[in-house]
Amino acid sequence: MVACPEVDVQTRSITGHSMGGHGALTIGLKQPAVWRSVSAFSPICNPTKVPWGVKAFEGYLGSVEAGLIQDACELVKKAPRSDAILVSQGADDDFLVGDVNQLQPEAFRSACDSVGQELDLRYEAGYDHSYFFIQSFIDDHIDFHAARLK
Repeated sequence: MVACPEVDVQTRSITGHSMGGHGALTIGLKQPAVWRSVSAFSPICNPTKVPWGVKAFEGYLGSVEAGLIQDACELVKKAPRSDAILVSQGADDDFLVGDVNQLQPEAFRSACDSVGQELDLRYEAGYDHSYFFIQSFIDDHIDFHAARLK
């Protein structure tokens, strides 16, 4: 029989892409004792300020104000984490450029800066919102989490 190393089920990290990245940020900000490290790919960072979020919060929760507790920009201002957050963003993401920036990474950067939250926000030239973007940079996120989970 091969001996297995003990598994620490209390040591967790969270990541996600797009709306899942939004979830990773908000869950990690709401439960810092549970999630030791947080990262996201192209997250929706400030949903109370963009058309997608406004429509969703009004439709599902009844108002944009009810969605404030689900907005990473609002959450980080109330309770920053004690460690860094990593966000990777495709610089050529269609949801980032154009008339309506649905993702708002700079709003998240401003919110983090306002409370001293360390943020590693990386814009990756030539990448969009696709799975190829995630596949290209997932090793960076795995390394980020591994360094914090030791």
